[in-house]
Amino acid sequence: MQFLPRWITNKYFLATSFFVVWLAFFDHNDMILSYKRKKELKELKEKKAYYQERIQETRDELNAMRLNTASLEKVAREKYLMKKDNEDLYVIEEK
Repeated sequence: MQFLPRWITNKYFLATSFFVVWLAFFDHNDMILSYKRKKELKELKEKKAYYQERIQETRDELNAMRLNTASLEKVAREKYLMKKDNEDLYVIEEK
């Protein structure tokens, strides 16, 4: 113990060091878990922004269909493959 600096063998330094190491690696809310939670929170915020954008696009499309019957007919034909009674429908898929 002669070769170690005196401040390293201080009981307060040792207790504080033990406490910091315990909190950093062995506690229920350690640094690794905190990092994972921050990463997950970032991903969830990105997903939230994406879904809010999609909701706004859907609302805009809905408002357009309510105001314009031509856009309603267009959506019905393209998305739901609806047709008039005197029409034939051909579906062409691109590969």
